[in-house]
This record gives sequence, C-alpha cells and structure tokens, in this order.
Amino acid sequence: MNELPESANSRNGKANDVKNRVLACTTITDFQKRVYLELLNVPPGETITYGELARRIGCKSAQAVGQALKRNPFAPEVPCHRVVASDGTPGGYNGKREGEQIAVKLKLIEEDKSQTTSLLQV
Repeated sequence: MNELPESANSRNGKANDVKNRVLACTTITDFQKRVYLELLNVPPGETITYGELARRIGCKSAQAVGQALKRNPFAPEVPCHRVVASDGTPGGYNGKREGEQIAVKLKLIEEDKSQTTSLLQV
C-alpha cells in the first residue's frame, strides 16, 4: 500500500483544521465561507484567477470574490495570495493593488512554488 509522505499527511491535517475553522466561524458570511473553502482546493505552487474562483462557486462577480479575499481572516492558511487577475498580474493583496503588499503576495507565490519543487525532488 502506498502511504503519503509525512509532509503530505501533515498538510492534509492542516487543511482539515483550516477547513473546520472556516466552517465554524461565525464572523464571516456564507459567501466568504464558499470562497475560502474553494480556495483551499488550489494546490501550493498553482494560481487561479478571481474570475475562475468566482465561477467555481457559482458567482458571476470576480470583484465580489476579491472583496471576500480582502477580508480573509485566515490568511495565509487560506491562501488568497494564490488568486491573480485574469491577465496574470498579481491583482490585489490585503486590500492593496500596489506597493509593499504586492511584493509580499509575489513572495508568497514564489515560496509556494519553491516548496512544491523541493517536495517533488525528495
């Protein structure tokens, strides 16, 4: 039987913990819960557009998704840094569209990619 590596088991446990915290949270809307829970399905090292995330939860507004992410109380465990604009640019992060916050977002995206690459090399 193939068992997951220790690091994968650890990630799955963390993901379940975050998912349970999102589900139990009483200070966010049902819409925010749908956004955050769907975002947990985006693997480390990958990104998704605001529009695609909206489509996946049955919403027609990428901007509404962006507003939910702006208010994400679970960051970075609910990885809003993995969501980018439709043209591939970073979009916003922590309510900002330029400056230091975008640099942080880009750094988090790169860290995701490097962690994924190092796991594949093991």
